[in-house]
Amino acid sequence: MTDEERVFAPLPPARGRGFARTWWGRSWLDALEDSALDGAQLKLGRAYARRGAVGAVSVRPGRITAVVRDGDGSAHRADVLLRRLSDDEWERVLEMIADEAGHIAALLDHELPPRLVADAADGGLDLLPAIGDLEAECGCGAWDHCPHTAALSYQMARLLDEDPFALLLLRGRSERQLWELVQERSAARAATAVPARVQGSGGGSGTPAGVDAVEAFALGAVLPPLPPPPVAVPGAEEPAVLDTGSEPPEEVDLDAVAFLASAATARARRLLADALADGHHTRPVPRPLTEAEDAVRLAARRPAPAVAARLAAVGGRGRQGLDVAVRAWELGGAAALEVLDGQPAPESAERAREELAEAWTGSENRPRLRASRSGWTVVGEDVQLRYGPDGLWWPFRRENGVWWPVGTAERDPAAALAVARAAGAAQEEGFPDVQGAV
Repeated sequence: MTDEERVFAPLPPARGRGFARTWWGRSWLDALEDSALDGAQLKLGRAYARRGAVGAVSVRPGRITAVVRDGDGSAHRADVLLRRLSDDEWERVLEMIADEAGHIAALLDHELPPRLVADAADGGLDLLPAIGDLEAECGCGAWDHCPHTAALSYQMARLLDEDPFALLLLRGRSERQLWELVQERSAARAATAVPARVQGSGGGSGTPAGVDAVEAFALGAVLPPLPPPPVAVPGAEEPAVLDTGSEPPEEVDLDAVAFLASAATARARRLLADALADGHHTRPVPRPLTEAEDAVRLAARRPAPAVAARLAAVGGRGRQGLDVAVRAWELGGAAALEVLDGQPAPESAERAREELAEAWTGSENRPRLRASRSGWTVVGEDVQLRYGPDGLWWPFRRENGVWWPVGTAERDPAAALAVARAAGAAQEEGFPDVQGAV
């Protein structure tokens, strides 16, 4: 398969903001900051990236490259290497994507689904880099991460926020290649699974001939081909506007209308992808979102300040409460919001206590935990564990008196606690970015 390369234009200076907004962007920075031997080099690299010293970034399988300029104007080629997955490993990842409609829907919306990363890790495959995975090469001659490779890595975190497919390309598959391979698998499954049902559908007593529309659609590979798709209409991706020749009423908020139209288009695309995915009819129907949950979903699309203020009023969260809820939504959707807003049922709390008792059996590092309404807080630390209705543990950290979710759900409470503690070490880069999210 032919390797592909993408080149991202230089980004503007990052003054006044963190380098990672998404959970996968923060995971990238964790891999960098936890493995670099010289913190002073990282700090200088952050400063380089903030002032816009990183040029265009080339991303290709196994390597990212950019020219980084020192304060005196001298330029150095910086490279950061990450192992590309083998063909066999990619086969396993592609099967995981094709098996789960939610993975396909999230990727279509340019989001990296946490459950895909977790499922891959359970299978021994790391999509995100771990400690020591990001190797540095620089024209300045440094043998470890220098300010130039650190600046490139911080810039890459910003790029990953906008396009997680850059990570998948770095691991060996471009966005185009990935979708082609996923479609091949979906078509092959439809061609082998549905015809067996079709053979017995036309002759029995009281059984109508033919197949229903859903099966016929899935049989595109064995039935006569459909006519070619219609030609795309220029500008069709933009919301339609009815020009009445007069100004709209003052009470009509045009920014809000345009935002809702764009959000509805994106949601319709995800729902359609989910409905057409293999095995969709066998999956349980998710419960509808409440009005307050839907406001959080919309706020996660980063609307204009006036629209965000209106969304903050829904559910009585207020502006900061909505910021926290948006962070939870980005980490785990409606399930994370349930953990943020609720408290464990008595039977769930009992299971949680049993898991906590077993997590550190025989360990000298057992934390002192204090139970509260929302979860279990570590005595003397600003970290907390919360137990979800699905039996997973969520890491939280307190900042300025407010509890923020700081990672995706973990099966092991000890792993969730490690995530919460690690978030404290990255507080300088993480929380300012979170608090300005909406």
